[in-house]
Amino acid sequence: MSNLDLECFKTTSYQPPATTLVLRHLNPVLGNLPTVQVTLGQREQLCVPVAKNNVIPPPNVLDYIRFVDLSCYRVTGPSINQNLGLRHLNPVLQNVPGISVTLNVPQHLCVPVAKNGVVPAPDILRVISHIDLLCYAHQPNPSMNLPLTLTQLNPVLVNQIPTGTVQVTAARQLCVPVQKARDEIPPDVLDVVRWIDLEKFDVTSPAISPVPLTLKHLNPVLGNLPPEELRIAGAAQLAVPVSKNGIVPPG
Repeated sequence: MSNLDLECFKTTSYQPPATTLVLRHLNPVLGNLPTVQVTLGQREQLCVPVAKNNVIPPPNVLDYIRFVDLSCYRVTGPSINQNLGLRHLNPVLQNVPGISVTLNVPQHLCVPVAKNGVVPAPDILRVISHIDLLCYAHQPNPSMNLPLTLTQLNPVLVNQIPTGTVQVTAARQLCVPVQKARDEIPPDVLDVVRWIDLEKFDVTSPAISPVPLTLKHLNPVLGNLPPEELRIAGAAQLAVPVSKNGIVPPG
């Protein structure tokens, strides 16, 4: 998942039906933390897959990555006060220094969705439908201060949002993999999703024409929630893959 980069767009506001979830940390570095109970708040972002500086993921990886769309909802929870060293995994950012942060409170839960009824093939869906990320605020918030050119990878947005350059600024949140109670993740899928750690950086981005979309939840636990209508406008953040405390995903 070192090629998984997500551009996170602000969305029109929406409050989903009252939904309380119990979340368990999946990544080994945070595996000893207690479960977290959250209630879905306002939807604030839609994060969609992009390529950086025209470095396109290999075809067998791209087949999966281009369908990773995550809808992010505001949540609250206790501070975990966890110190972590983060290092970039994506090849384009190999020369960007790592950062040391202290995680405090969870702020968003990002969950998998399909856009405009475009659902991937079953073998891809069985993986991406279990990508749930809990995003923690942290201190400090150092700036990357780097321009990157982002190209849309998802088939729904390829012709809707032009390639553009963003300025990547402050490191804002670390999004870590969690499992929702009652979500049964196949062992081979668990071996993939437990390593998805994404650091969200603020970006300054060009304005785009609002894009109307319809979202449908892909994770089985949220499958009964109604479809969501929204529009996305300018990008607010870029989420990029990182390792925690030197623990690198296998393979």
